[in-house]
Amino acid sequence: MKNLLLVINPQAGKKKANRLLTDIVSSFNRAGYRVTVYVTACKDDATMAVQQYAEAMDLVVCCGGDGTFNETVSGVMKSNRSIPIGYIPAGSTNDFASSLALSTNISQAVQDIIQGTPIPIDMGCFNGRYFSYVASFGAFTKTSYATPQSLKNALGHAAYLLSGISELSQIRARRLRFILPDGNILEDDFIFGAVTNATSMAGILKLSEEKVDLQDGLLELMLIRSPKDLIELSDCIIELQKQSYNCPMITFLSIPSVTVQAPADLDWTIDGEHQSAYKNIEIYNLHHAVQVIRRENKK
Repeated sequence: MKNLLLVINPQAGKKKANRLLTDIVSSFNRAGYRVTVYVTACKDDATMAVQQYAEAMDLVVCCGGDGTFNETVSGVMKSNRSIPIGYIPAGSTNDFASSLALSTNISQAVQDIIQGTPIPIDMGCFNGRYFSYVASFGAFTKTSYATPQSLKNALGHAAYLLSGISELSQIRARRLRFILPDGNILEDDFIFGAVTNATSMAGILKLSEEKVDLQDGLLELMLIRSPKDLIELSDCIIELQKQSYNCPMITFLSIPSVTVQAPADLDWTIDGEHQSAYKNIEIYNLHHAVQVIRRENKK
């Protein structure tokens, strides 16, 4: 039998995975896997567990939200082993899973892992910290990590929307400088910025699938400047809804890396989790860094 490490976050989403744990393990047993279950209890627990067990494993499966997936991926990368990763999306929003078109039905997700194929996926690096889909600042970026888990469990995706709306009154522009690989510099007052490798952020902002490729060695940089008036703000919202980004407020680029000079008190969000501020930040793409399992018939 092959060895499988199942990392499960018992607090993720509405805790449905907890009730189905026996079924999940049984399905993997029937598929020829000897399953070791690790239940996370605190931050970075998943990373530690994966590093500890990686040497003996043929497959690592994460059952949780984007934060748990981030820790699982980090553990695989720090183990220096090329172990395929399966993802059972069980969080409230599941941005990265949405980008990969993974099923949020737990039983179906298990079967997709059993029957699927590992595909190479790019990761990002933020001053040495890995991220699977986004590093962001400004509007709505606090929503993922500041929304209480009890509210996420009770309301699911709606909790993010409510927290995002409450954040509108607190939005203020911050001045940042972005140094691009070709030497060009973008410096302005921004209300939002993200370096991403996904089509969904906090379940609120959707990017065009035609512009985002999780395997191309590039990250997408989106910056939104402070609006001069309500008309400019309205134009920006329309462009975001159309996923065209053709307005003076928005910069949208595909780049392999970027250097950021930011205010010393500007906090970021990494895959839905809090990231303390840095004045100088290096962000770059790690091409084909991990193997994530996906069914061949999935988009």
